[in-house]
Amino acid sequence: MNQADTAWMLVSTALVLLMTPALAFFYGGLVRSKNALNTMMMSFISLGFVGVLWAVVGYSLAFSTGNDWVGDLSNALLKGVGLQAKGTIPAALFMSYQGTFAIITAALISGAIVERMRFSAYVVFISLWAIVVYSPIAHWVWGGGWLAKWGALDFAGGTVVHVNAAVAALVAAMVLGRRKDYGSSAIVPHNVPFVLLGAGLLWFGWFGFNAGSALAASPIAGLAFVATMMAPAATLLVWTILDVMRSGKPTAVGAATAIVVGLVAITPAAGFISPMNAIFLGAIAAVPSYFGLIIRAKTSLDDSLDVVAAHGVGGTVGALLTGVFAEKALNGVADGALYGNPGQLAIQGAAVLAAIVYSGVMSFVLLKLIGLVMPLRATATDEDEGLDITQHGEEAYLNVGSAGAMMLSDTKASGAPVFSTARSEA
Repeated sequence: MNQADTAWMLVSTALVLLMTPALAFFYGGLVRSKNALNTMMMSFISLGFVGVLWAVVGYSLAFSTGNDWVGDLSNALLKGVGLQAKGTIPAALFMSYQGTFAIITAALISGAIVERMRFSAYVVFISLWAIVVYSPIAHWVWGGGWLAKWGALDFAGGTVVHVNAAVAALVAAMVLGRRKDYGSSAIVPHNVPFVLLGAGLLWFGWFGFNAGSALAASPIAGLAFVATMMAPAATLLVWTILDVMRSGKPTAVGAATAIVVGLVAITPAAGFISPMNAIFLGAIAAVPSYFGLIIRAKTSLDDSLDVVAAHGVGGTVGALLTGVFAEKALNGVADGALYGNPGQLAIQGAAVLAAIVYSGVMSFVLLKLIGLVMPLRATATDEDEGLDITQHGEEAYLNVGSAGAMMLSDTKASGAPVFSTARSEA
């Protein structure tokens, strides 16, 4: 084992774990205030349920030997996963790092079904999905499965994470149907600073996501780090130009979305392409995702926070362009079409298609099975009142009327702690 590699992977694991709270802020700011806590909880809850299930069985299904399709149970309950070496780092650290990927992948799905899915049904769905869908696809690509043997390139999760989650999100949005007031009233973000904060923290955490996928403090980690810096910058540049050309103004939500799209697109390619090609990839990825958002808004599909356009389209474009821009001279793995190997592009396309089909079918089956046991969707009354109150018994923001003022006065008189007093009195 190598101490420098271990130190870098400790940092990377913490960075990727931070991405799930960052996603909570990004998603939470995009919804209406009455659903802010519920939306953020849909990310945070994955830390618990998916995190534990990953250790119990998910890691074994993804990374133990098994067969071409799924791992076996030899590492279930973390049997044999301790301080022994996995490459140049401890096996337990490798397990933890990969667990952070499973956690955020499941959380990504929530963006398509916020403001209408019952929280209990959502928790059951992502728990089962992480085992039945995520773990097998991770095995196909990273655990020595059939896509790995085909030579599919996915440095940090374009197919395994983003395409996989986006397809599940699309299926869930279609099964649940549209929000009660979708298309009949304005549904706008309630806290754009939250969105910007979330995007900034996601970018920060993404350095662990991509550069950490080198699994060593190595030149390849440095290559992925630079790509993670440059690709979203290029996406942000092009997206801002498109925004100005279309509406005359650069929007903050557009800027935050552009950063996420660029990060998604560079994820499968980060350790395989040059910094200049990372800029080209990020710039190219902006266009289909930008217009994908516009097209989706004109349809009846209620993908609440546009998971498909950002993660599905962005992940697909990134996976395919990996098959164009990859350079064997950089990583020693494979050349892409631009460097004389057009077959790599076909392999990338096949990997994306496989993930779409498997994730789509299995996500649909899981949702239908869960729907037989419990309601998937909140009631119309719950939607009107907001899922913060109906699902959690809490509110994101204190709404002080006459009753609230009386409660605040009583709390002061009792000597109990008062939170946000200045804001309440104002």
